[in-house]
Amino acid sequence: MELNRRSLLPSLLALILLASSAAAAADGHDDDDSIVARFQRYLRINTAQPSPDYAQSTDFLLSEAKSLALEGRAVEFVPGKPVVLLRWPGSDPSLPSVLLNSHTDVQPAEDGKWSLPPFAARADAEGRIYARGSQDMKCVGMQYLEAIRRLKRSGFAPLRDVYLSFVPDEEIGGHDGAAKLAESDELRAMNVGIVLDEGLASPTEYYRAFYGERCPWWLVIKATGAPGHGAKLYDNTAMENLLKSIESVRRFRASQFDLVKAGLKAEGEVTSVNMVFLKAGTPSPTGFVMNLQPSEAEAGFDVRVPPTADPKALMTRIAEEWAPISRNMTFEFKQKVSPHDALGNPILTATDSSNPWWALLEEAVKKANGKLGSPEIFPASTDARYFRDLGLPAIGFSPMANTPVLLHDHNEFLSKTEYLRGIEIYESIIKAYASHAGPPGDGGSKDEL
Repeated sequence: MELNRRSLLPSLLALILLASSAAAAADGHDDDDSIVARFQRYLRINTAQPSPDYAQSTDFLLSEAKSLALEGRAVEFVPGKPVVLLRWPGSDPSLPSVLLNSHTDVQPAEDGKWSLPPFAARADAEGRIYARGSQDMKCVGMQYLEAIRRLKRSGFAPLRDVYLSFVPDEEIGGHDGAAKLAESDELRAMNVGIVLDEGLASPTEYYRAFYGERCPWWLVIKATGAPGHGAKLYDNTAMENLLKSIESVRRFRASQFDLVKAGLKAEGEVTSVNMVFLKAGTPSPTGFVMNLQPSEAEAGFDVRVPPTADPKALMTRIAEEWAPISRNMTFEFKQKVSPHDALGNPILTATDSSNPWWALLEEAVKKANGKLGSPEIFPASTDARYFRDLGLPAIGFSPMANTPVLLHDHNEFLSKTEYLRGIEIYESIIKAYASHAGPPGDGGSKDEL
């Protein structure tokens, strides 16, 4: 009989667990495994650039919206690049709405350099979910939805309209997604008052929040010179002049990096420069011609300019030091985004008393027993810039504490614990934002907010 009881024990445990899950479902609550499973399903949809599976991701998101009784539709400002828009109606739609933005596309991944397949979304023994997009930024899109699921089940009814936008192409600049949405009639009809977008993971216990970002200046410097025999010494060859420029860029990069290393400035507060390609030489069937000095050489640099920098001074540096015409050099920008608005003011979201949305974020995070660090300038670029360009307050925030920053890296992961904790944080934020009545006499003007 003892043997029989032991053999029945696993079955009894399974029945108990099944009954527990059934009771949770009947009570209107999902267990953690069900919540995480939905996240994993989203991660398994391969939306890597340059060929994202937009059809499957759109179907998934609209299905989730339907399960939450949210209004949902897909809009294509550019054919083949759907923007999924969801709406949770508030009781006073005259008030400026809350827009929760995220992007569906992710960076490509080199399968052989990952511990677990990047689109399998499998968890290791420690509960870390390895997947491309686990940090950047499918986690946030799903946390929005799960937070709304909890709020609806609790009986919470928003005062303001809450919109969710899932845009398609942030990883390649956002030009056909967030940029088109920002200039569309659809956005104007939303009457948006505040935008939340992506942030970064934090290796510490403090969540990170961003009120601005560095803008990309993708610079190509080209040098020209007379071709000649590989054995002869010439002045002002293309290669010689380009190498002088590269050294000048390197010194500037080092000076900016030293400020970060010394703790005098944060990474987002300095101008970063990284060389991303070098193109020179005369090709041959076996490689390059070795006894011929080329007449052209060029290099590409990813330059990121913070809103606090002086763009005019940087342009002078490029023209006079990095690519002077006196050395037969020219330059062009593959992309050049101004960190300042049309009036020359830095494009930043206020973090003082003039912006109640910032105070609401701080209080909501605190209420959910989280810790928020000092506001930062995002070191790269996000879709938030398109909304800030309209004069809208936009805050970058991804609730991932005690997590290494792994966006675009091999073995990108997010732990189940941090993912679930982030849902609680968003539940508190969305509730605070959606129930904010505004100052006395607020008739829905964004200027008052």
